[in-house]
Amino acid sequence: MYRDYIKAALALEDGTYVEGKAFGAEKNAIGEIVFCTSMTGYTEAITDPSYKGQILMFTYPLIGNYGICKEDFESDSIKIEGLVVRELCREPSNYRSQMSLEELLKSYDVPGIEGVDTRMLTRKIRIYGSMKAAIGIDIEKEKLIKMARDQPFISEIDLVDKVCVKEPKRIDVKGKYEVVLIDCGVKASIIRQLLKREINLIVVPYNFPANKILEMDPDGVFISNGPGDPARVKETIETIRNLIGKLPLAGICLGHQLTALAFKAKTFKLKFGHHGSNQPVKDFKTGRVFISSQNHNFSVDEKTLPKGLEVTQINLNDHTVEGLEHKDMPIITVQYHPEAGPGPHDTYFFFDRFLDLLREY
Repeated sequence: MYRDYIKAALALEDGTYVEGKAFGAEKNAIGEIVFCTSMTGYTEAITDPSYKGQILMFTYPLIGNYGICKEDFESDSIKIEGLVVRELCREPSNYRSQMSLEELLKSYDVPGIEGVDTRMLTRKIRIYGSMKAAIGIDIEKEKLIKMARDQPFISEIDLVDKVCVKEPKRIDVKGKYEVVLIDCGVKASIIRQLLKREINLIVVPYNFPANKILEMDPDGVFISNGPGDPARVKETIETIRNLIGKLPLAGICLGHQLTALAFKAKTFKLKFGHHGSNQPVKDFKTGRVFISSQNHNFSVDEKTLPKGLEVTQINLNDHTVEGLEHKDMPIITVQYHPEAGPGPHDTYFFFDRFLDLLREY
């Protein structure tokens, strides 16, 4: 089975060890392994900055069949540490395809492994939770397992500064409103949705202080998605805390969690996270249930929310918090990804609600 390919192996911290075929870059990699249930959208997923520090495994058995189109990138490069699939398609067929998935991984020096039982691995993660993992080439079994175990937990790593802008940059569409976007690892689709609503953006790093933001005199502030444990992003939490009540705020995913932390609520790590484009969310105001795209390992602890910060939406799978809104101040946040990329477009209305806040305040 592996005669024409280099042998690779995947090890988990619990001692699980499986062999398969290497593809992409021929190198070792470490990270927290998570599974994604999306059937399509692998280009968007592997370029999503929120996956930094993680080895991504797709539950859908065939990946790469429609190739790669760089228009679908959610950032400037691949952000995952490694890729795990059941079967890789090496001959994609699609009129938009510019290269194969394997060629893309090689070009960004990211390793992958195929030919492993992703169903078994997914079941294991669902039972025991996300685990530290390692992909290895030409390395002994016990050494690879040790490599997986010896790496730090994702909660011990600062990841945001690896995926955000270093200096402020302006994106001007000659719109009516000026918004500062705090970049914690923003997806390109979020920027596109804001620009589509004729909002001019000033994208600033995650550690940009509140006083400098206020000096820009924006109409509102938007806090982006990003990787890792929100409790580690103390600079952004402090910035948000100093902006509360002074202008409209909106946050997505990590931005949602950081806003809650700025109100002195708490977050916790989910057992295996939400990664996919089929998560059902219920909105309390309308009673509507919609399907959302999600990618996060942490969640806001509803029991710790202060008075005034109200839950507006919940996840119908595990009843975790999916939306927050302040009773008296122009603040809205969501845990899921309303910009999709990949996923359904059910929740684009979140950007319209932010636009309404800018108009009202």
